[in-house]
Amino acid sequence: MKPDDLKRPFQWVNRHILIQDRIWYVPDQYEDQGQFVFPGWTHPQTFAHERPICIEYCSGNGAWIAAKAQANPQQNWVAVELKFERVRKIWAKIKNQDLSNLFVICGEGHRVTQNYFPSASVHSVFINFPDPWPKNRHAKHRLVQVAFVREIERILQPHGTLTLVTDDPAYSEGMIHVMQQIAGFQSVFEAPYYVKEYPDYGTSYFEDLWRQKGKSIRYHAFRKIS
Repeated sequence: MKPDDLKRPFQWVNRHILIQDRIWYVPDQYEDQGQFVFPGWTHPQTFAHERPICIEYCSGNGAWIAAKAQANPQQNWVAVELKFERVRKIWAKIKNQDLSNLFVICGEGHRVTQNYFPSASVHSVFINFPDPWPKNRHAKHRLVQVAFVREIERILQPHGTLTLVTDDPAYSEGMIHVMQQIAGFQSVFEAPYYVKEYPDYGTSYFEDLWRQKGKSIRYHAFRKIS
């Protein structure tokens, strides 16, 4: 299968929330007014089997999460990606690699999490190379903010983990500042609360790109303790 084989399931004027062919579409600028009810992680439309749920936000073309799903068939993996062109690439990997334990959400991460994810239902969360939005006037667009992380805390099971990865030192410091405001999390790493090498973590398009450009990568990990 090729990414282009996946067509949009509806036109913009007819957009609606839909789960179809391993993809959950949550269109932007659409209010379902409570009409859609998420069927749950063990429903035939999602995974059918009860296994630990691992979510990656900002999945890009899906290289990292597809490799994780293939290497860890005992876990169910959820890719959250806003851009449809990238969702297509993840979908193609699911088809070509026969990844029954990988599912894609085409939608904005905070909104989907807040409105639909059940509490204490997720084993681990990963946010790999979110857009740093470096200008102060764009800071409101950053994914890693207190309100969003509180939702992550809500959906994680006890002792579940949140891993954050970035090449941007300023965003790294901002992430740490956000996490320190939430009492329900504790850093896995001692000060300065990140490491620059994380064996067996896996790689992605952006990680390869930034390393080729000589940038260092910061890995942060926090465990839910409340």
